[in-house]
Amino acid sequence: MSISIHNIQKSFGAFKALSNVNLQIEGGELVALLGPSGCGKTTLLRIIAGLETPDAGQILFEGEDATERDVRERGVGFVFQHYALFRHMTVFENIAFGLRVRPKSLRPKEDEIQQRVHTLLDLVQLDFLANRYPPQLSGGQRQRIALARALAVEPKVLLLDEPFGALDAKVRKELRRWLRRLHDELHVTSVFVTHDQEEALEVADRVVVLNHGKVEQIGTPEDVYDHPATPFVYQFLGDVNLFHGRVQEGHARIGEAEVALPLGTESHESAIFFARPHEIDILRESPGASALSATIIDIRPLGATVRIELDREDGQGLIEVEMVRDHYQRIALKEGEAVFLQPKRLRVFGEHELQ
Repeated sequence: MSISIHNIQKSFGAFKALSNVNLQIEGGELVALLGPSGCGKTTLLRIIAGLETPDAGQILFEGEDATERDVRERGVGFVFQHYALFRHMTVFENIAFGLRVRPKSLRPKEDEIQQRVHTLLDLVQLDFLANRYPPQLSGGQRQRIALARALAVEPKVLLLDEPFGALDAKVRKELRRWLRRLHDELHVTSVFVTHDQEEALEVADRVVVLNHGKVEQIGTPEDVYDHPATPFVYQFLGDVNLFHGRVQEGHARIGEAEVALPLGTESHESAIFFARPHEIDILRESPGASALSATIIDIRPLGATVRIELDREDGQGLIEVEMVRDHYQRIALKEGEAVFLQPKRLRVFGEHELQ
């Protein structure tokens, strides 16, 4: 089922949660609403579900206006961060609940309920836990049961609000990969809210980046990470180094350094340049005017990579560089060593765009 969101606005008193939000979600798509706390992502999800009413704008399901439609009429399955399972019911009865409370005319027969619940338990790989109670399950198991319960009523749209936020990092990583595989099997139109950039980039078909109630960028994970539309998106999606300078004759001029930019880059008297930690080389020999002088102040191995913190010689702040451990071991850098930094790639924004 497709979802069309047109000019949605929502305020809570003086606080404007959403401002003219527009978004088209295609049938069978998995879309992440990503942004910091208070950006409006959960409010938007609740408006799609029918749990909140917008002040203005429309929500269309498959081209039909659903803005005033009751939540029970929207065919939506909802998965919350804290599971919301019934503690006094077995896993089986939790999943069957939505089917058993249907009006008698719409309620499946008991053998159909039994078959559907066991099919879902197989799908989430937890059929052996059918007779357990929620307190007897791990956090990851409870979240999978919550998802199975949402799927039991065969929703046309699946909405997930920070579904893995209450889990530890290892379980969260396992479950988000499992969710991606499950979605590829079921193809239910799905929207999930997260503040975790890695989670959104790994799981979603498209990412919607929100900030202060407005859409900053919509695109595939590759688009938003490799081609951020605004400084906010660049800084929110992963670590970044920021340089101040100007653009002249196709070159970034940062202090005494000069770095070539892509053809067609416009001149700016006052510009900011972004480079991610893996987009900067550390050199012992100066390559000329294209490098910045710096001193290594900290070296921190992080699994397969090494993070190196450096202090710029011109006093303009600290720089972070990441490299694979094999390369670090080959060049054998030391704390306190004076080196040169050469950005391999710079993204340019005008200073006014930071506002």
